[in-house]
Amino acid sequence: MTYAVSVLTMFPEAFPGPLGVSLIGTAWREKALWSLETVDIRDFSNDKRGFLDDTPAGGGPGQVLKADVVARALDSFETGKRPRLYMSARGRPLTQARVRKWAQAPGLIVLCGRFEGVDQRVLDARGFEEIAVGDAVLAGGEAAAMVAIEACVRLIPGVLGQADSLSSESFEDGLLEHPQFTRPRTFEGVDIPEVLLSGDHRKVADWRQQQREQTTRERRPDLWERHLANLQAKGD
Repeated sequence: MTYAVSVLTMFPEAFPGPLGVSLIGTAWREKALWSLETVDIRDFSNDKRGFLDDTPAGGGPGQVLKADVVARALDSFETGKRPRLYMSARGRPLTQARVRKWAQAPGLIVLCGRFEGVDQRVLDARGFEEIAVGDAVLAGGEAAAMVAIEACVRLIPGVLGQADSLSSESFEDGLLEHPQFTRPRTFEGVDIPEVLLSGDHRKVADWRQQQREQTTRERRPDLWERHLANLQAKGD
């Protein structure tokens, strides 16, 4: 069954963007392993001037996307049992665990906000989960949507072609990935670590594990503490 992705956006021309290139794009255009449709929110305004937004209730700067407009856009197509995401800086963080869960669904529905956001009532009424791709604020949800979609689509069997490579990636077991090297053997006076050229698979595996632990400890102490807690729980 094709993994079906629907994106609600004010700027459908932003898609497919990076989703249309390389293996992800091939899986869409040629292999039909997943599909992408965009729904233009602007088509669902019943205002004579075509307005989609209004001033925030209670005052304040900016504009807010109206609940009725977003609801009509979502209700215009068959949604099925696909997860519904709203890309928002105040959302729960995008994690590999959530991505794995969404990748097992029939597809994904993603709402891209603009302005100051979307009326909370439609998010609650239509069961959207607010998701943030990082601790930063973007001008709109389109770039964030592409991140979430690509993270899910790449897990679909057949998209990347090497299922075994997925198991050693960052976050899959709670640690960041080890550094990678390839030819030339020497670059600007720096050699590939000798252990990687030794042909000893056990030593290579041990070195990579040490690198993963060191990198996680230095760059993501939050993940490292969680990793240690998991190890302790397993030991108990």
